Amino acid sequence: MNKVFFYICFFLILANCSNKTTYSGKILNNEKLEDINFINKENLLTKLGNPSYVDPIENKFFYFSEKSEKKSIFKKEIKYSYIFVFKIDVDDQIINSEVFDIKDIKSIKLSNDNTTNEIVKRGLLEKIFGGVGTQGELPTTP
Repeated sequence: MNKVFFYICFFLILANCSNKTTYSGKILNNEKLEDINFINKENLLTKLGNPSYVDPIENKFFYFSEKSEKKSIFKKEIKYSYIFVFKIDVDDQIINSEVFDIKDIKSIKLSNDNTTNEIVKRGLLEKIFGGVGTQGELPTTP
């Protein structure tokens, strides 16, 4: 029993001595972080590669990058955590770029932008009464 306890303690001591660096998302070095003012979509894709997420409605490219270090079993430290957002117009030119530091999440302000509903245009009575009334029959296939 003493040997098992000794081996468990020895394993925990060895596991706590190793540092492990973990990257999530895009791996960005200092050279890429210094020059993030891109002109167009082609330049952006050449430098950073494919985005982590593409918003097809707003035509925005999102890049996520995070570096964390695990110093022991119980201690994990996030070195940096960023989201880069690039808005692209119809001519593939970057019209807006933003950087959000997720590590300092309390300083991020919520956006007041609203997505417009261009699919359904409703009049005043339809807004008040909604779907009240008879519905037209849906066509059926034989």
